[in-house]
Formats: sequence, C-alpha cells, structure tokens
Amino acid sequence: MVSSSEQDRHTRILDVGCGIKKFPGSIGLDHNPRSKADILCELDHFPWPLRDQLFDEVRLIHVIEHVADVVRTLEECHRVLRPGGVLILETPHYTDFSSFCDPTHRWHLNSFSFRYFGDDNAGYGYYSEAKFAEESIEVKLLTLWRWMGFEWLVNHGKFFRKFWEHYLCFVVRGKVMRFRLRRVE
Repeated sequence: MVSSSEQDRHTRILDVGCGIKKFPGSIGLDHNPRSKADILCELDHFPWPLRDQLFDEVRLIHVIEHVADVVRTLEECHRVLRPGGVLILETPHYTDFSSFCDPTHRWHLNSFSFRYFGDDNAGYGYYSEAKFAEESIEVKLLTLWRWMGFEWLVNHGKFFRKFWEHYLCFVVRGKVMRFRLRRVE
C-alpha cells in the first residue's frame, strides 16, 4: 500500500500562470520570463506544450480572469488533466473592488460562472466537450459580512448562494471565490 506522503510525491500538479509564487512541487506554466515558470508559453495560444492527461491537479489561482477565452482555457485544462483529476480555480467575485481595479482583468465572474461545464449547465452544455463536476465552491465575503455570519450562510448551500447572487451580492459584496472541479469524461 502507498502511504499518503508517497502518493503526494507522485501527484503531478500544473500551476497555470504561476507568476513568482509557484505552488510547491508543481510544474509552473506562465508567459512571463521573470516568473518562476518551468515552461514558458503564451497562455492564450492552444494547445499548451503539454501531453494529454498528464496532471492530477491543475491550478489557476487568479488567472482565469486574465485569459482571452475562458471556455477554451478550461477545455485545455480538461485536456491536460487525467480522468478524475482536479481543477482548482480562484478568482475575484465580480462585486469585489479588485475585480475592476486591475486593467488586465478581462472577465468578471460569479459563483455560477463555471456551471456551464457541468450537469447544471442551463442548457448550454453542448458548446463544449469539456465536463467538470463541482466538488466545492467557496465564496469569501468582505470582513464585515463574514463577521456577521453571511459568509457561512452563502456557503451553506446552493439555494442560499443563488439567493445571495440574485438579490444581495451588491450589498453583501463578495471578495474571492474558490472552485474545486473534478474532470469527468
């Protein structure tokens, strides 16, 4: 039997847009030569110079809001992930100041933006072959709202999160969202 520490050493992780803070033990992919990337390539040119189904985990931490094509980028993540592999995305919520203060942000997303790739795709799933199952979605709110318990409520279930997105998010503003999506065939 393989111990968890041995298994962790064999887990292949791709850190897309790694910048100078590459995830420990990962292979970094970035376009900037001043980054800690192991592989330099333009992230908006596909396919990336990687084999199919090579990684157990792909991380896009504050990257997806910068790419030219969100759908194509997630399709490329799907391609390089092994079946059952995990995609971790982190991005500002569109109601957060940071979503609009960075002029390189092309997309302003909400907690339902990636349902397009899952079973609950609002009827638009036929646009992409890439499929992901939502394992978890965590929304962080501004400190005041977190202290008042709204963050717990928003993260307590899909119904509360949807209610917040539809009716409250411009008052009870979001900060950051973290998605954990599993690649499905």
